[in-house]
Amino acid sequence: MAQVAALWPRPEISLTTNGIGLARLTQPLRAAGLDRLNVSLDTLSPEVFKRLARRDRLADVLAGLAAAAAAGLAPVKVNTVLMRGVNDHEAPALLAFCLAHGYQLRFIEQMPLDAQHGWERSQMVTADEILAALSPYYTLTPDGPAVRGTAPAETFLIDGGPARVGVIASVTRPFCGTCDRVRLTADGQIRNCLFARTESDLRTPLRTGASDEEIAEGWTRAVAVKLPGHGINDPGFLQPSRPMSAIGG
Repeated sequence: MAQVAALWPRPEISLTTNGIGLARLTQPLRAAGLDRLNVSLDTLSPEVFKRLARRDRLADVLAGLAAAAAAGLAPVKVNTVLMRGVNDHEAPALLAFCLAHGYQLRFIEQMPLDAQHGWERSQMVTADEILAALSPYYTLTPDGPAVRGTAPAETFLIDGGPARVGVIASVTRPFCGTCDRVRLTADGQIRNCLFARTESDLRTPLRTGASDEEIAEGWTRAVAVKLPGHGINDPGFLQPSRPMSAIGG
């Protein structure tokens, strides 16, 4: 991270984490150059957390969030995936928790990126359902497209603002037309879409002495073949072979 922070022009550095070791690492990460982070938190129930994470570490995640906020890693963003029959009833409580602590909550529709390839649309909690669950407790006003820009989250002012909540509705409200995201995997592959079934090899030319111009040309070719949409809603959609844990956030 320190090496990335030393690049010029200096990039913004964000980290996505489950937060379990965050309290211990917040200060070293901040010192190395981390600007902000996203913490995955799907529940406030220790029992549900233990069921989902297979470890009893909710208290550590909450401590990590507090440490990040204290270290000035703002805005601290919280990512939540609601699962039907598991934690879908917790949406209002999760938002209340984040508002009380100054965190920015983003609900994410469950996407077909699970390792078991067992994703079913009927089991996904949709953006409409999420907003319906929040509306009895909060007045949500949509931000305009100028505020969203190319960001994946559709944001809503809470009770007139300034606090906001986001919803990333990749399945039911796709935003492919404005997406400008490209992913580089840990093993050096360029993915021009989160749901792409093909990748472009960047590691080999980097390790075999390719020039900067050749690297740039390869990157341009990889992005040029990006499809106009992810195709989740097409009858012939096939889930990518890599699960989310092997693609990266």
